[in-house]
Amino acid sequence: MAEIIKRNKALSVSPLKTSSTTGAALAFLGVNRSIPMLHGSQGCTAFAKVFFVRHFREPIPLQTTAMDQASTVLGADDNVLEGLNTIATKQKPAMIGLPTTGLSETQGADVHRLVKDFRAAHPEHDGIAVVAVNTPDYTGCLESGFALAVKGMIEAVVPLDTTRVGLRPKQVNVLVNASLTPGDLEYLRDLFSLFSLRPVIFPDVGDSLDGHLIPEDFTPLTFGGTAVSEIQTLGEAAHTVVIGRSLNAAADALAERTGVPDTRFDHLMGLGNNDRLIQLLAQLSGRPVPPQIERQRAQLQDAMVDCHFMLGFARVAIAADGDLLQAMAEFVTSFGADVVAAVAPARAAVLEDVPAASVKLGDLEDLENLARAGRAQLVISNSHAADTATRLGVPLLRAGFPQYDLVGGYARQWIGYKGSRQALFDLSNLLLAHHDHHKIAPYHAVLRAGGRPAAAYAPAAAGVEPH
Repeated sequence: MAEIIKRNKALSVSPLKTSSTTGAALAFLGVNRSIPMLHGSQGCTAFAKVFFVRHFREPIPLQTTAMDQASTVLGADDNVLEGLNTIATKQKPAMIGLPTTGLSETQGADVHRLVKDFRAAHPEHDGIAVVAVNTPDYTGCLESGFALAVKGMIEAVVPLDTTRVGLRPKQVNVLVNASLTPGDLEYLRDLFSLFSLRPVIFPDVGDSLDGHLIPEDFTPLTFGGTAVSEIQTLGEAAHTVVIGRSLNAAADALAERTGVPDTRFDHLMGLGNNDRLIQLLAQLSGRPVPPQIERQRAQLQDAMVDCHFMLGFARVAIAADGDLLQAMAEFVTSFGADVVAAVAPARAAVLEDVPAASVKLGDLEDLENLARAGRAQLVISNSHAADTATRLGVPLLRAGFPQYDLVGGYARQWIGYKGSRQALFDLSNLLLAHHDHHKIAPYHAVLRAGGRPAAAYAPAAAGVEPH
């Protein structure tokens, strides 16, 4: 069990944390024909939008209640009610997400009451799901905000009925955490189809933010993602697969409302958890494991043999949200590496199970200090850690959110046998490329020049042959 070391600074230097408001917005972006409306100032929404646009390189639909000085002091209830009515009337979305920010939380906004007031004032919009969630910037991180939004959508949309379990025997619910990329979700969709199962991935940013062109020049809503009508059928599935411990509260809420049994995974990297998932899918479908899955597993095993010389005893520093930190730490240590520095932006239950001596709650300055003290050879973190890795003189494997200096980073597959194999290759290649930085300098004997005796280069005395 890792020791959790609390913050000991009054400020953040080179911040690692991405706000929980941004995480909640990301979850809403995984729902088809939805739009998040952040309850806060225009700057709060602009900040999140810049992060999304730079990471996904796509237009991102976000709205704001545009709190100003007056509404911050006197109350911004009218901003929320007017904003909801305007969006519902003009855009007619399937869902409106209403996450709070640090400004509105400090002001004391009660967004859940405001949703009830909106329903009473505008019954004509009862067909539009409106989900409020408390996600102040000053608590949690991207991962926790994402999880809160998933839980909020389940409580707002999924019917409270435990009698419909298994009405759709081929349907399997898949709750996914914030660390899974569009590439990961595309892999899960293909994997379930190999077993003739129908996955309902929720939230599905792999369908809405995977980077594809659409016939329309512009749309003010998300295009693609989990349909609200699909979310309403989660209680009719045969089983639920939960990926990421941060979603435990959301999974508990779904199980309580529907009675659908579930199986939970901390992550899907490496052999062990993927073996469990494949075995589960074979049991649910009653089908044998497809040959291509068997081959991918054998390919990962071969890569483990090829790469263990590079990763064995390698010193790795990792900074990420809780679920991703644990996944990466378990992955590298399973191949013999040592996690000499582990940093998370916020407290999470999963941190106690990170395979490291301790986990520091802090920022990238803490990562740099710990990595230098542990003589780290490799850093795993998002693009904000690029300067940290440069100062340490070690390579950076970009993982997590955001990745703004790497084209296509959002589309990469990390999970499954195939994704684990590629991650293994990338880690090994980064270490090999920077091997010269750590190798021992060659020794040159002072009595030899170019490998020949020094006397051979001295002028010979008259009548005396050199020895």
